[in-house]
Amino acid sequence: MTRWSLLPLVGLLVGWTPQHTAAQDTASVHEWRGILRDARRPDYVREVLPAALQPIGLPPPPVGEAPPVVRAVYANAWVFGGARFFNLVRLADTTEINALVIDVKDGTGYITYRSSVAMAIEIGANGLIRARDVRDRLALLQERGIHPIARIVVAKDPLLAEAKPDWAVRDVDGGYWTDRQGDRWVDAYRDSVWLYAAEIAAEAVLLGFAEIQFDYIRFPDEPAELLDRAIFPAQQPGQSRRAAVRANLTLLRDRVKAMGVPFTVDVFGLTTSARTDLGIGQYWEDVSTLADVVLPMVYPSHYNRGAYGITFPNAEPYAVVRRALEDGLKRNENVPNAARIRPYLQSFSIRRVRYTAREVRAQIDAVHDVGLTDWVLWNASGRYPAGAFLPKETSGLGSPVPAGPKIR
Repeated sequence: MTRWSLLPLVGLLVGWTPQHTAAQDTASVHEWRGILRDARRPDYVREVLPAALQPIGLPPPPVGEAPPVVRAVYANAWVFGGARFFNLVRLADTTEINALVIDVKDGTGYITYRSSVAMAIEIGANGLIRARDVRDRLALLQERGIHPIARIVVAKDPLLAEAKPDWAVRDVDGGYWTDRQGDRWVDAYRDSVWLYAAEIAAEAVLLGFAEIQFDYIRFPDEPAELLDRAIFPAQQPGQSRRAAVRANLTLLRDRVKAMGVPFTVDVFGLTTSARTDLGIGQYWEDVSTLADVVLPMVYPSHYNRGAYGITFPNAEPYAVVRRALEDGLKRNENVPNAARIRPYLQSFSIRRVRYTAREVRAQIDAVHDVGLTDWVLWNASGRYPAGAFLPKETSGLGSPVPAGPKIR
């Protein structure tokens, strides 16, 4: 069953009805194409790629299916709803990038566009709209053959926690528990939290997103002295965090499966190697069994000194990414129908190491060298070094990528 045959059913679930006609959508697409040709818009690709490069035509995948190879960059809600979005479209037009991961509900709890989901309306999640023309922008991506992936944050939701105190993590002294940044979380033991995320996902599919990616499918990662103050009201006697994440991921998977799109999940990079749930409920074999795609965030800057025997991991991007993915692949050998691995890679500078196109490409090379083909780059500002990517005409998206380009 395709996702489009489910539109009436899912529409009833979220109370959403289309507001645009096909003619209006077509007109909007042509308008965006005109904007893309506007020479006044910033074009950071021009200095890296040949001016005469003509992108090859890559048809979009069948409805509800991901491309055979996914090479994506992340766009937060502000980037997606603003002018920088067109730079990312241009980047995908001219390089091997063929997908965008777009925030639909981020760690603030707000929805990127105006939602018709009842719970979102009730808690004020429409209070910070950053993409009022979401349908037009998704139509542009579809026309350009760019795979749109909706990122939905689950357990870190200050709005939901405040509006539904019974769903929130509580403090031992009463009131709300907060993390080091002062943010409130919802109780990941409570299935209602996950069902709300599923409703947001259903609406995203109706709007035109072709894949759903869930993040913060976990409990808070905080020091013990802070977590000792946390009370999880929905926890059953003897229930572990790992068991709760596994059960609620199953619940989420079953609902997304009915939508006809891939079910993908983000996890800590350390899950590929750790033999515990890291205290947050994420265990590699659990998520690899349940998801279609698992995305370990193998950012070199997030590994402690000495990890994998590397003195300063942030300065060794190739070695860190390769070792982390080798561990994940080895563990997948014992998982029937294991999830596809699509790592998140680092495209930001932190802790005295500057990440240029060279460091980004080193991580991509590590992915390919272990036999994987998919990856996503993360940069909170939506800026990516075009010199790290192969031009579209030589990227070989249907086969392993050849040696990387010379980095300027």
